[in-house]
Amino acid sequence: MTDNKSPNRRSLLKGVAVAAGAVSAPMLATAQTATNLRFQSTWPAKDIFHEYANDFAKKVNDMAGGKLKIEVLPSGSVVPAFQLLEAVNKGTLDGGHGVVAYHYGKNSALALWGSGPAFGMDPNMVLAWHNYGGGKALLEEIYKSINMDVVSYLYGPMPTQPFGWFKKPIAKVEDIKGVKFRTVGLAVDMYTDMGAAVNPLPGGEIVPALDRGLIDGAEFNNASSDRLLGFPDVVKNCMLQSFHQSGEQFEILFNKDKLAALPAELRSVIDYAVQAASADMSWKAIERNSKDYTELKKAGVKFYKTPDAILRAQLASWDKIIAKKGAENALFKKVIDSQKAFAERTTAWQNDYMVDFKMAARHYFSKKA
Repeated sequence: MTDNKSPNRRSLLKGVAVAAGAVSAPMLATAQTATNLRFQSTWPAKDIFHEYANDFAKKVNDMAGGKLKIEVLPSGSVVPAFQLLEAVNKGTLDGGHGVVAYHYGKNSALALWGSGPAFGMDPNMVLAWHNYGGGKALLEEIYKSINMDVVSYLYGPMPTQPFGWFKKPIAKVEDIKGVKFRTVGLAVDMYTDMGAAVNPLPGGEIVPALDRGLIDGAEFNNASSDRLLGFPDVVKNCMLQSFHQSGEQFEILFNKDKLAALPAELRSVIDYAVQAASADMSWKAIERNSKDYTELKKAGVKFYKTPDAILRAQLASWDKIIAKKGAENALFKKVIDSQKAFAERTTAWQNDYMVDFKMAARHYFSKKA
């Protein structure tokens, strides 16, 4: 007996075809909506900072599961380092990796995310201020004021940067006068006030300028970057510890329209990739910087602690700079007031709670610490 309700072979095949079509359609749509974004860093390809930029991109690419891919080009591939912000704003680049202080010429307040002593906050505390103390909204306000249609993510607390590399050690404040020196951001103003002749060169131009005698000294950032960029090949004296850039962090920029066009799922991937990259970068910096510091000493580089008299002179210069800039620029004063209020509370907590780690290091490694 034949059951008229049982499907025949033709209807079964038709059902399979319909089901296959239902499955393949969204799969095809997903493949068609895969997005490629072209980024550029402000760092030479060999610098560890460019490696950090690639680390962030890899985290995004891995988590996006093929729906989004970020490619990072080294500095100068599309535009010079100091033109990154404009290129991302115009859509010449979809995004980029650098530091906020590189945009200092557009509004002096932008340098406050890197330059100066940050009222005693360490780099991670500056990021805490940015994310929880009002800094993020202030940065957005500044970008809007200069017509930059970008989205900024800050991450990656940098270790305190050395005072700099010099042909001769700097023993006293007077030794700075007349020195031709490279730095960026408001550190330009600080060292100018202290008597140096400052040239804000991009990272890739520093060592050639030192080698040719165009500058007498320079700072960049850390033992790994400085070693890879070739500082020890042309200069053998490095002064450690400084307030000129003691709380800096990295910036990841997106063109606002390109970011807004992504589905919410991928924007969340980017958000969490920034946070993951921030932690990973800080751990990698400890590993790599400490090893490269050891190798630099083996290569004959002489490291000196910057004298306290020079550190105090930096703070005195900084006080003059923020008073002058704050009077000229309402946004500058707004950022300074926000940082100071956050720092007054958080530095009191941190300095009271944190134990003196040097004591323990000296206990165990007295010959090295």
